[in-house]
Amino acid sequence: MPANLPVIVGFGGINPAGRLSFHHAYRRKVIDVLGSTDAARTFRSLSALMGTDDATSDGAREQMLAGTLIRGIADAQRNQMRWHTEVPHDPDQPPITFRLSTRLLPQVLPANWHVSDEHDRSVTVTISGDPHLFTQTVQPMKVTSAGQLPAGFDPGSLYGSRNHPRGLQITVFAASDALRSSGIGLDLLKAKVLPDQFAVYSGSAMGQLDNAGYGGMYQNSLLGKRPTSKNVPLGLSEMPGDFINAYVLGSVGDTAGIIGACATFLYNLKRGAEAIASGDKRVVLVGNAEAPIVPEVIEGYRTMGALTDDEAIMALDQSDAPDLRRSCRPFAENAGFTVAESGVYALLMDDELALELGAQILGSVGGVFVNADGFKKSIPGPGVGNYLTVGKALGLARNILGDDGLRYGTHMQAHGTGTPQNRVTESDILSRLAGTFGIDDWPVAAIKSYVGHSMAPAGGDQLGAVLGAWHDGWLPGIHSIDQLAEDVATDHLAFTIGHTELAAEQRQAAFINSKGFGGNNATGLILSPSHTRSMLEARWGNPHMAAYDGRAEAVAAQAQSYDDAMCDATQESIYRFGEGVLVGDDLEITDQEIRLPGFGRPVNLDVPNPYV
Repeated sequence: MPANLPVIVGFGGINPAGRLSFHHAYRRKVIDVLGSTDAARTFRSLSALMGTDDATSDGAREQMLAGTLIRGIADAQRNQMRWHTEVPHDPDQPPITFRLSTRLLPQVLPANWHVSDEHDRSVTVTISGDPHLFTQTVQPMKVTSAGQLPAGFDPGSLYGSRNHPRGLQITVFAASDALRSSGIGLDLLKAKVLPDQFAVYSGSAMGQLDNAGYGGMYQNSLLGKRPTSKNVPLGLSEMPGDFINAYVLGSVGDTAGIIGACATFLYNLKRGAEAIASGDKRVVLVGNAEAPIVPEVIEGYRTMGALTDDEAIMALDQSDAPDLRRSCRPFAENAGFTVAESGVYALLMDDELALELGAQILGSVGGVFVNADGFKKSIPGPGVGNYLTVGKALGLARNILGDDGLRYGTHMQAHGTGTPQNRVTESDILSRLAGTFGIDDWPVAAIKSYVGHSMAPAGGDQLGAVLGAWHDGWLPGIHSIDQLAEDVATDHLAFTIGHTELAAEQRQAAFINSKGFGGNNATGLILSPSHTRSMLEARWGNPHMAAYDGRAEAVAAQAQSYDDAMCDATQESIYRFGEGVLVGDDLEITDQEIRLPGFGRPVNLDVPNPYV
């Protein structure tokens, strides 16, 4: 029996280019070559997100273009780092004396503190010798560019965010967008699908590191504050998935957050696709959210030599002012990547359920391959694992598409971080394997030149560009570069420095490549809507597909009405805090099944023995 086909029936989220559903973020990248109708709709989408109230005037459109993609960090809180500077001690100075409230006295007094004269709930403190004084100030950042969400967009304002870390605010919006983009209501899914045949595979590579998460846990005591009860739990890396289960879907199904550095999205996509292919799950929400535009994170990456800073940009351009819009330059002379924030989710179903419900067919997951690097000289250094993942993805594509389909019908969305090391290693991998499989002039794109590197969701950002290129036909150019670096391998490859139009026969499949810190390599094969359709017709027959087409019209109309509403005004995110909470007494339990309120079908307890 052939495996179930994991069909992409919904896709959404938010990144520096805008809302990912209905290809708006993709279209922001190629907006200069779009027709006026498509461009106008994407400007409407941006206007709703950014709160401009004007999507048509030249001035408003220039403002929206300037307030998206990679750009200078305007938020002062994210563009400077709090710093404690030691005050030098002069041993010839007399002791320091001051009054202090008794409630502010340290529980353990420093050895050189002398406390006296207590009255009116205050004391006199005399410090002899070195007072060990520090003064709080700020340190200007050496990196002042990032891929930021559209200016004016606040994901926390769209639900009761209750001081949630920014990464979780992005999660709630992104998961809501993906679910609604499908045009299929959650109640219908819960009526049709067994409760334990849902799954959410999601997380963040770094955790939530701002002050509402781990940042507050580590910093508050040094700033004279106390950590809150939320700092630890909300900082956990798997928390995006937990929030989706608890507040967006109300799911009791499978859950996991698989972390693989910059390949995290593909790791989770692999888990979701395999769960559907095996028949274990029928509906899976896959994706990630990350909000790493935090001064300490940026400075950490800069000191390890991974980020491009302002001085490096000026040196590249021989300029006295950094071109922050072009800070990320994949496969050109470059100096490092550009950090970004993003949240991306894909809704997957098995092909039978997708056809039964009339779901949209945005594409399907052919397969995702993961390999480590073997022995390494250093954790961030390159290895051989990505040769294996790309090679296996090409081999699978050849067997699905045929030789001609592989050679003439695919393109590669490269990892393309903008680091000198990546441009050499990834281009060599792609060049050598393209030649091995008989591919010439293989189109290679790198959309981090627009949106930066969002860590965990980076592969999702790439998937959004793939889906958009199939829909509108334009492969985004690597717009931040003028030419390739001399050490980039180019044999058999066609890097898209300018926007490249794809013919219909070139839109059969695409590859998404990720190379992560520590040797976390992944390559995904994504099949286009047209090729997915042809596979479904071969499997199910034309009469079955004709019946599907009739059901699909209503679903597409429902999805379109959601996009219409979002282009008029950003809708509130799905957030069901405290709603439909179940306890043990709400369940109907026998030794054969458990029935849960809100789900149309029970959980089967007659689990077969798989070892006989």
